[in-house]
Amino acid sequence: MVGAVTGTLAAPRTLLLGRYDTASRLAYVGRTTTLPRTAGTALAELLTAAAPEHPWTGWSFSAGWGSRETLHVTLVEPELVVEVGVDVARDASGRWRHPARWHRARPDLTPADVPAHTTAH
Repeated sequence: MVGAVTGTLAAPRTLLLGRYDTASRLAYVGRTTTLPRTAGTALAELLTAAAPEHPWTGWSFSAGWGSRETLHVTLVEPELVVEVGVDVARDASGRWRHPARWHRARPDLTPADVPAHTTAH
C-alpha cells in the first residue's frame, strides 16, 4: 500500500510502498519508478494526507542504493492498495532492491487483504 509520495499530494511522482508485518507495523518495502502523469493525476484523487501519528513520521528515505541524497516525501494515510511489478532481489530487511513498476490502483482491496510483510527470502 502507499505510505508516502514524492512530488505533491496533488501530483505524485513516485510512491513509497509499505506492507504491514505480523506485529501490525507498517514496513517500508520500496519505491516505484516515476509514475506516468495520468497515473499521478488519477492517484491524487485516491490519496489522503497523513494524520500526525503516521507510522513513518520522522523517517528519512534514501533516493537510491548507495545514495546519500534523501527524498522529500509527503506522508499519506496507508489505506490505498496498489498493484506493482517487482523483481525478486530483496535486501536483508525484505525491501525490494529495484524500483517497482506501477500497474494500477486497487481500491477494491484493503490493507488487510495484503499478505503480511516478512524478511525471509
